[in-house]
Amino acid sequence: MQCDVPALDGGDFEHLTITGQLRIIEELAGGQPVRLIGSSLGGYLATLYASRHPETDRVVLLAPAFRFASRYPVELGPAVMEPWKRTGSRKIFHYGFGEERELSYRLIEDGTGYPDYPEFAQPALILHGRKDDVVPVGLSETFAATHANAQLLVLESDHQLTDVTETLWDETRRFFGL
Repeated sequence: MQCDVPALDGGDFEHLTITGQLRIIEELAGGQPVRLIGSSLGGYLATLYASRHPETDRVVLLAPAFRFASRYPVELGPAVMEPWKRTGSRKIFHYGFGEERELSYRLIEDGTGYPDYPEFAQPALILHGRKDDVVPVGLSETFAATHANAQLLVLESDHQLTDVTETLWDETRRFFGL
């Protein structure tokens, strides 16, 4: 079994878009059956990919960023969103680099073309922290309540889920039948 962990920004974080990230997943998967694991925005991307690719076998979603494009502007508010839109770019913290990096407003513009809750039929396991202050657990609860293919496990953790990695692995292994 092969496991790939692609950099979904394609080396260009500043010009990140949902469309560009999906393209990277599509190129890597090459139309072959895949199992996807995604965290936060990566979890949302996994649902978008699964909704367009029936050859996707299963998805594991860690605190998936449902309602990304509609929720983000509301949470940031006009004081942040208006200058970002006007200038086309703003600094945002990049967890991988541990510093602020420029990010184009195109991420939000492009994101509005995608559904808040992608429809897909493949089995899904959602693991979400009850104390998540980045992506509210209620979004995963709403999705799981309306999708029989999804099972939700709410954990006593935050958005990063770093204090429950053993549980994440055990549940993912069980879900994938490993």
